[in-house]
Amino acid sequence: MIDGHEIERVNDENYREFLAVPASVVVFGIASCVPCNEFDPIIRMAAQEFGGMVKFGKALMHIPGACRELKKQYTFETFPTSHFYKKGVLVHIEQEKLSLSDLEERIKEHLLV
Repeated sequence: MIDGHEIERVNDENYREFLAVPASVVVFGIASCVPCNEFDPIIRMAAQEFGGMVKFGKALMHIPGACRELKKQYTFETFPTSHFYKKGVLVHIEQEKLSLSDLEERIKEHLLV
């Protein structure tokens, strides 16, 4: 969890849990990334709004050994990168920090239809 809210830390061990739910958003980032850190409160607000309907997680790609398999599976050109999954299928990718309204719009458009 991030600051006690509904955002789980994602790693190789629990990543499949995010694919097993009806809707999830996984944000990939690194600790030294300013836009990634600025995105955290936005993710928390979205988690409060959509909790129960959408599972939220954040993968810190710089932690040794935590996301080794994820790094093999995905290539990231920029951080933060958000993956939107519906029933285990990657349905949308955003390669930037989103505003809360843009994140809400993407969730409604891609996950809650």
